[in-house]
Amino acid sequence: MSATTRIALIGFGEVGQTLAEDLAGAGVTDLVAFDVKFSDPESPPSRALAQHLDVRVAATAGQASADADLVICAVTAAQDVAAARAVAAGGLGKGGFFLDLNSASPGMKLASAALIEAAGGLYVEAAVMSPIGPKRIASPMLLGGPHMAAFLELAAPLGFSGARPFSEVLGKASAAKMCRSVMVKGIEALLTESLLAARHYDVLDTVVGSLSDLFPLPNWPQLSRYMISRSVEHGVRRAEEMREAARTVEEAGVAPLLTRMISERQDASAHYRSALAEDDLAAMLDAIIRETKPS
Repeated sequence: MSATTRIALIGFGEVGQTLAEDLAGAGVTDLVAFDVKFSDPESPPSRALAQHLDVRVAATAGQASADADLVICAVTAAQDVAAARAVAAGGLGKGGFFLDLNSASPGMKLASAALIEAAGGLYVEAAVMSPIGPKRIASPMLLGGPHMAAFLELAAPLGFSGARPFSEVLGKASAAKMCRSVMVKGIEALLTESLLAARHYDVLDTVVGSLSDLFPLPNWPQLSRYMISRSVEHGVRRAEEMREAARTVEEAGVAPLLTRMISERQDASAHYRSALAEDDLAAMLDAIIRETKPS
């Protein structure tokens, strides 16, 4: 991989920051980033820039993307199309790749692809199928669209070892991720409600023990704490993803009755971040219960 390859990062949250570190480690020296929160010097993306001195800052998404060989878009789900529009209007180089990592519905992906392709860019759909933290740039990704094979030639030397072609039909990779998310985030929501109530009634051990009998996994208390903590720590982002999952279900002609409710539970869980300090499942539930009681 040539060190002169220009890569733009649209969105500098957890994913953008992780990729910036890994791309720099792969020898990329021309990295530029834009995040709407850069306008606030106290925002997490702005503070993170101090740790990424090798990343240049752009004033707009269009400025960041101008003449880039690769644009990596990792914004919130609701901003998927808006980000693609800004990049398309700002001078994305003809033949430049646009990697859409956002957790959005197939319909949103198709709308973003149309904008990028009309501007002369090469749109590649990506569905990240795990949290970004453990494997970082090598996280498993399902790729979609007619340009995925060409993208892999560029991406493999950068460290995208977990990316694999999935379908030339745009929207399928996103559909796989969103339908999976209904189950994963749904289990998180059900565990949260079930075990909060069980703790209130002092039957937590009995309920968790019953789950262990019904679904034999190594450590249900540990798994339950982990899944509830994911909602508490990332509830706002996960709620937004679930609204996109609901859109996905609805685009399939199915009423997203439960999926909409999952987004509400994820949103509610985000209010109890202080509970993350508790390593024990019961202690975490107690902390949430204390927060829910009126003062």
